Amino acid sequence: MFRLSIGTYFMGGFVVSLVSLLVLRLKLLMGLDYAQSSLVQFSFHSSYLLFALPITAVLVGIGYMRGLATGLLVMALGCIGFTAAAALHSYPAVLLALLTLAGGVTFLQIAASVVVAVVEPQQRAIPRMTLLQGFNSIGTVLAPLVGAWFFFGDAAVESRAHAWGMLELPFLAGAVVLLALAVAFWAHRNLLAGMPPPRRVKLAELRLVLADPKLVAGSLAMFAYVGAEVTIGGLLASYLVSPQILSVAPVVAGRLVSLYWAGAMLGRFAGAAVLTRVAPPRLLAVAAVAAMVLVLVATRAEGVAGAAALIAVGLCNSIMYPTLFALSLPEDQSVAPYASMALCMTVVGGAVVPLLTGWLADRVGLAPSLLLPGLCYLGIAIFALACTRRWADPGAVPT
Repeated sequence: MFRLSIGTYFMGGFVVSLVSLLVLRLKLLMGLDYAQSSLVQFSFHSSYLLFALPITAVLVGIGYMRGLATGLLVMALGCIGFTAAAALHSYPAVLLALLTLAGGVTFLQIAASVVVAVVEPQQRAIPRMTLLQGFNSIGTVLAPLVGAWFFFGDAAVESRAHAWGMLELPFLAGAVVLLALAVAFWAHRNLLAGMPPPRRVKLAELRLVLADPKLVAGSLAMFAYVGAEVTIGGLLASYLVSPQILSVAPVVAGRLVSLYWAGAMLGRFAGAAVLTRVAPPRLLAVAAVAAMVLVLVATRAEGVAGAAALIAVGLCNSIMYPTLFALSLPEDQSVAPYASMALCMTVVGGAVVPLLTGWLADRVGLAPSLLLPGLCYLGIAIFALACTRRWADPGAVPT
């Protein structure tokens, strides 16, 4: 299961990072403002809110492995749909294809994390999830390096029609890999047959599950985390090309974005080891405060200092998702898919926060607008400090 999960985490990271790079490419290609180009992130991440409930119902019915195979297949169809939309030069069709692609990612988001949290013992779940997130980060690092050449390289700027054609190629390659992974998961669809199946929860009980105070607080923190990470990842290239920062060509900025995701990658591999020795809530609090400070520096600094500060936020993001996820789950593991559904729905923060930040950027400037994701990290720090007190309580059971 762990070996199969490496592929899903890698492709999930690759696709999400590639979509972030589309923000600047479509902005330049179609003459969009910040708010309009942020619709890329809005379309992609709103699927988590739209589809989380029906996808959870499907997962409970067919099981985790078949659900993961289905999600990978839907992602492949989304990639193929994107190539068709690019051939039509249609922005609405691109947004629809991204919505489909994200629908498949939602399957993976709900099922993959739950499987690790349920299969692994509690003391190993967070380090193991963090290690898998490291493979996710390898995908997020490679995507800007590959995508920058296809999106902004010399071959991509010969003509408008040629630029659209270059957009199709990474997504076609992604579709092939995703189809291969879907076949692999389907071939191992009975791998978890010995595990207790997820329990179908009645509507009245579902309200109680979703009202769990720990889950509610964790969901708000997850909303803030995804919103901040996606906003910075999507606007980083635009930030780096601005005259006050580095004033570099878009292709160079696109490659530098890989450093943001590389920080998350290195932090996740290191964090998998550190989390076996340091209480997860304490490390989460330190990372959130550091991220907030770096964003504040980026709003005021210019040149290399501003660029370095915003890129370094990626390192702080590294351990946030798996730690927030595990700290938010209820004690009853049989309802874990529904808790995962709630946490997955809060990924809509990646749609809302970038759109609001883009709206602010059009009015007050890009650098000052970054104060909004900075506030998101403040919310995460507050949640982490609350969990730290509970974790330190001898009568509490860490989760």
